[in-house]
Amino acid sequence: MRLNLRELIRVPGSAQPFSYTLDLSGLDFYGERPLPHPVEITGRVENRAGALFLTGTAESVLELRCDRCLKPFSQPMSVPVETLLAEELADEESDDIVLLEDGEVDLDELFTTAVVLSMDAKHLCSEDCKGLCPRCGANLNDGPCSCGRELDPRFAALAQLLDKESDD
Repeated sequence: MRLNLRELIRVPGSAQPFSYTLDLSGLDFYGERPLPHPVEITGRVENRAGALFLTGTAESVLELRCDRCLKPFSQPMSVPVETLLAEELADEESDDIVLLEDGEVDLDELFTTAVVLSMDAKHLCSEDCKGLCPRCGANLNDGPCSCGRELDPRFAALAQLLDKESDD
């Protein structure tokens, strides 16, 4: 969505709200598509003494898979966005200022970038997720597995001593 701000630029103290739905279901993150639900975008652009200031929020529900136990889970997402908008930069480029194109700002690009940058690299169903057993693949959150505990090979000689003592 492109937001026309030509009138807002001329009137200090004015504001323009915006609200719309963004479809990011096609975004691929390492073979997963965590945004199947619409992303609700709300916000406003204010002219503060000739400077345009955009504040907004992107909200949706992520559909993720736990990186430890592989269980699917849902997680709410809320990404705040705050940025300055300008028609031109005085001397150098700045990542903090978004340039207007013919008095318009591309909200889709701005909010898509914010959502992508806010995505965590690792997703866990809970902070205390125990994951999967490396030997049998059982989900350790459901209880201990039946494959037994694997000893550290550095302690194998000590384990043999303990086995001999229990046989006597």
